[in-house]
Amino acid sequence: MQQRNYLGIYLAKDHATAVCIEITDGKRNVVACFNVLLEQAELSDMQVLARKIAGACAEKQLKFAETAVAMDCAMFMQHSVHSEFSDVKKITQTIRFDTEEALGTDATDVAIAFKIDSVDEHGSNLSVFTAQKDMLHDLLLALSANNLDPFSVEPDVNCLARFLCQAVSMPAETHPLFAMLSKKNGYFVTPLKLPWHNEIPTPPAAMRTFLISSSQNRTDLLTKQVSMTTALLQNAGAINNLEIIDATGSVNFQAVAAKLAIQTQPLDVTGVITGPTDGLDMVECAIACGAALVHLDSAAVNWRNDYMPYQGRSLRLQNTVKFFSAAAVILLFALGLYGLMQALQINRYHAQLREKFAKEYSGAMLGQEPPAKSKEAVTRIGTALRRTKDAQKGGFSLTGQEAIAAKLTLILQAFNKCAAATSLHIEQVNITDKAINISGDTSSRDNTLKVFEALRQTGLNIQTQSLNSQGGRDTFNVSVEPQKQPKEKEGA
Repeated sequence: MQQRNYLGIYLAKDHATAVCIEITDGKRNVVACFNVLLEQAELSDMQVLARKIAGACAEKQLKFAETAVAMDCAMFMQHSVHSEFSDVKKITQTIRFDTEEALGTDATDVAIAFKIDSVDEHGSNLSVFTAQKDMLHDLLLALSANNLDPFSVEPDVNCLARFLCQAVSMPAETHPLFAMLSKKNGYFVTPLKLPWHNEIPTPPAAMRTFLISSSQNRTDLLTKQVSMTTALLQNAGAINNLEIIDATGSVNFQAVAAKLAIQTQPLDVTGVITGPTDGLDMVECAIACGAALVHLDSAAVNWRNDYMPYQGRSLRLQNTVKFFSAAAVILLFALGLYGLMQALQINRYHAQLREKFAKEYSGAMLGQEPPAKSKEAVTRIGTALRRTKDAQKGGFSLTGQEAIAAKLTLILQAFNKCAAATSLHIEQVNITDKAINISGDTSSRDNTLKVFEALRQTGLNIQTQSLNSQGGRDTFNVSVEPQKQPKEKEGA
């Protein structure tokens, strides 16, 4: 379900009427309506008026997606202009020249909006609306400063025509003229396309406005204006029904019907404009509703297309993109910083392990430096460990320095067992691939034999030996080799 609220504002020089409409899946419901007035000293001060509108919205806690403005007919001029073109793009490109030609004055200082009334082989007949740029500038700045930047700024009579075509249904055979009398203005609207029942969102309409003074008789004025209007609105065709809304309730409908010889009746819009409307001008409420319904109209008569184009959505999109871009940058920076800290911690731990490993590797591998790659170091340690185990079992498969170191280890183990007890003195140890030759002396022959026994106990077999006594010492020269581990029997 799609639900959005829109605020429509009827804006005059001394007051404003606002209506908030909720549009849910094409259905329109009035959420709230109110008006604000300027004091005598505040007349024509758009800043004060915009501030009061924003204050009333805040007081009523109204939330809305967009704002649209209908400008009072006293603040613009309406003209009938002919264009040689029927294409909207070409009309838009030439409308200022056509308006200057029709008015006979320079149109530089006015904003122009238009609608196409009719099209024929000679071009298009247009209703052109002109408003002073200075006034529009002050109005738009005042509303924007109070977070009410309007999506559109339109003539009040065009918004009234939209309201009638959107919210009021009439029988197909009816060709009505709507006479809408507010407290200060009069409006005539007649649709140019029938039937009513939503053939297009907003059928085109012929429109006319006029001012009403407080001293005029509304019944007589309406009678005169209806005759004049039907003559001016030539494209409207034959009128067979007159629908009237009078904000003051002073029009005599029977008298009007008798003088015009046309079916006349009041138009009730209270079923459309709901909520508290006491003291409100129903015509102005209808205009504000029509302004809020601009999102359902594909052909709005919008001065903002010509002057100070609406940037609200673009600005909101830019702000959103900036916010998410900044958030993404901060997030990426945080992730990068976290990753850097983790990497530094891992590198520090790796360096500590490398330093410890280098010391232990050098001790295990007889002073060798560890290779750059850990995998290669593990392979070398595994090989050395396997050979050491083989040597301890007697099955020597060591070669080079590893073999010498292993044999020397066995000899030192034997010497450590008996050196202190035998007063052992070693003159020379010669280790080759095939044998180990040891020469030295002890304090007695018994001690020499104890040395031989220690060699056997550590896994060394004596191959040859020679003994001699000299200078009170028992000298010896012996050749030994590591014992070979017997092969295990299969299946054992």
